[in-house]
Amino acid sequence: MSDGIFIGGGGTDYAEPQHLLLKYANRHGLIAGATGTGKTVTLQILAETFSAQGVPVFLSDVKGDLSGLGASGTAEFKLHEAFTSRAETIQFADYAYRAFPVTFWDLYGQAGHPVRTTVSEMGPLLLSRLLELSEAQEGVMNIAFRVADEQSLPLLDLKDLQALLVWVGENRQDLSLRYGNVSTASIGAIQRRLLVLEGQGGDQLFGEPALDLSDIFLTDDAGHGRINILAADKLMGAPRLYATFLLWLLSELFETLPEVGDPDKPKLVFFFDEAHLLFDDAPKALVDKVEQVARLIRSKGVGVYFITQNPADVPEDILGQLGNRVQHALRAFTAKDRRELRQAAENYRENPDFDTEDAIREVGVGEAVTSMLERKGIPGVVQRTLIRPPSSQLGPIADATRAALMGMSPVAGKYEASVDRESAFEMLSKRAEDAAKEAEEAEAKEEETESAAEREFRAGRRYSGNRVSRSSAKPAATRRRSSRSDSIGTTFAKSFARQLGTRSGQALVRGVLGGLFRGR
Repeated sequence: MSDGIFIGGGGTDYAEPQHLLLKYANRHGLIAGATGTGKTVTLQILAETFSAQGVPVFLSDVKGDLSGLGASGTAEFKLHEAFTSRAETIQFADYAYRAFPVTFWDLYGQAGHPVRTTVSEMGPLLLSRLLELSEAQEGVMNIAFRVADEQSLPLLDLKDLQALLVWVGENRQDLSLRYGNVSTASIGAIQRRLLVLEGQGGDQLFGEPALDLSDIFLTDDAGHGRINILAADKLMGAPRLYATFLLWLLSELFETLPEVGDPDKPKLVFFFDEAHLLFDDAPKALVDKVEQVARLIRSKGVGVYFITQNPADVPEDILGQLGNRVQHALRAFTAKDRRELRQAAENYRENPDFDTEDAIREVGVGEAVTSMLERKGIPGVVQRTLIRPPSSQLGPIADATRAALMGMSPVAGKYEASVDRESAFEMLSKRAEDAAKEAEEAEAKEEETESAAEREFRAGRRYSGNRVSRSSAKPAATRRRSSRSDSIGTTFAKSFARQLGTRSGQALVRGVLGGLFRGR
């Protein structure tokens, strides 16, 4: 079937072969099932078939197994006979071993090319979700982003955001009059969360060079779509970071790609593994954002496939948009499990030949209950399907093989070296430096403009009987020098509030505030 990809099925006691029509592959999909029922292999064969049809793929390798997509399966593999027997049973005549073009990515830059974004591109909504901020703290985050936008302060990495929050805290009274209440407690809570994020390695996500989205749409010389594999085995130690990054990437695709209507095949297929992490305790605003993206991104040629243990993990409004479904076995050990199993069965178009609920309970490993969109986008009748065996290596590749594939990657060397250009941190530091110099100059000018009478008076006392010794005059001079001897970095770090009671402090605040609200 040239306009579809083969999923499986066929053979004795099984329905006709199941194909996923390329024209409707951007209508999204679901791969669900209990642990150990074959979801990862289903994901692997879908990635293979999309790649073979020239469709780039983006997926996350949660267990470390999917790196095998970059290597060919072999006859020496212990499951070779089982694979060939399965291919014969489902009448998969074209089954053969082969490798597929892959590009490895890694937020930590170890098992793949570094993948980064900027704080500005992440935005306040997703960043607040990542940091688990309260409503009040999210409001402060929005104010910080608003100030950065109005004053052209680029927020590239975490130190930019931290420096901006320091400045917002020191000038909270003036900012509260314009934007709403800014409390030091909220700023302190955000700063603590940023420290936790740094400890999880999240600081490596933010910076430049940022990911160029065009690099995940590449094909090889033969026209096969490249399979972008995000190394997520270590990333799963920070599940909130994992889910937020994938949602950011999906949102960027939605915001950036042009409308293409209904293409003959997708421009990209995006697999969201461990999808329950996206929706666990998610605020309504975030769920609404995901629903909007899922509803509209198909018109931009992107198909989104959620992989999770239970369809109940996905909100109903989003679940209703997933037209292509592969349901592996669900176990019903409790009353709650039985209710969820019944609900899962109700999501399919009934087949008179068997009971869907029983089928979902009974299918074995490598077997599934499937329903694919048919002509005109009509949901197909549910079928019991034997999933086809993979052509690539089942299981992870060796580290040396991974390194060789990364060296041959079309993006090799593009993202490895980070770039730290001038941004909010440097600009705010420069403003503090200029303000401190201005304060020093103002103080020096005041000393120079003292009246001649005062100078004469001091000179007269020097020659009178009430002479002031050098030792008694030294502390005042020392105090003046010490106020000017702090380095610019120390002045910035100790905050602007240190000298608010002095003339120099007032001049410094006037200088910084004037610089901020002077306009871009």
